[in-house]
Amino acid sequence: MQPLIGIPCGALTSERALGSALSAVPQSYLEALEASGAAPLLVPITGRESTLRALYRQIDALLLAGGADLDPARYGEQPHPALGKVDPRRDWVELTMAGWALADDMPLLGICRGIQTLNVACGGSLWQDISTQVPASVRHRSRPGEPYNRLSHAVRLEPHSRLARILGNPELEVNSLHHQGIRDVGAGLRVTARAPDGLVEGLERDGDGWVVAVQWHPEWLLEDDPRMKRLFEAFVQASSKPDLGGSPSRRAARDVQHI
Repeated sequence: MQPLIGIPCGALTSERALGSALSAVPQSYLEALEASGAAPLLVPITGRESTLRALYRQIDALLLAGGADLDPARYGEQPHPALGKVDPRRDWVELTMAGWALADDMPLLGICRGIQTLNVACGGSLWQDISTQVPASVRHRSRPGEPYNRLSHAVRLEPHSRLARILGNPELEVNSLHHQGIRDVGAGLRVTARAPDGLVEGLERDGDGWVVAVQWHPEWLLEDDPRMKRLFEAFVQASSKPDLGGSPSRRAARDVQHI
């Protein structure tokens, strides 16, 4: 059976839904998982821990996707003037599920906001606005109208890291669509990739568990760079292996339920 990957949603207000709030995930993440052999499960915006627990028990791995800024209150800071829109309910959903996943050694992949969420879940902090707080930084935020797959800068990978083994190159060009970034690295995490200005572009968790996070958007580079698909394939493979934190017992339980 395909591993089931949980993806917490972001909140979206749609005129087509008469202005009501929606729980949504960009299709690009779902297609990347499906192309790599997994089945995505969308986790809605909710304030009920019982709902999260019920969904968490079903999944084999967790993907933390991109989206709005994290509330700086989550890492003990006051809002910066350049702070963007925050989504406290999404913060709660993702940080809660990330905490459970880390405690259970469940495979976890973080992308863009996801690497920031992982870092905050481990006690780290963020630059709230790179361009004003890190003046010597390269351009990390895309301009309006630029394609999402536009390559913005290089990243250098740490040798012997899981990320370097997956991607197979010490350096690669990536897209960049963020204005926040990793400041203080959270406990138990190590830096595995950096941009030319020294900002963190990759994190992994110490130990044998499969926890990898990147600041760029590999789901928008799948057709341009086959190495990006290898990242999703490695994540899905880890979700199927008990020695990497996957949960065949959960899949077996689901199989029984559907006999």
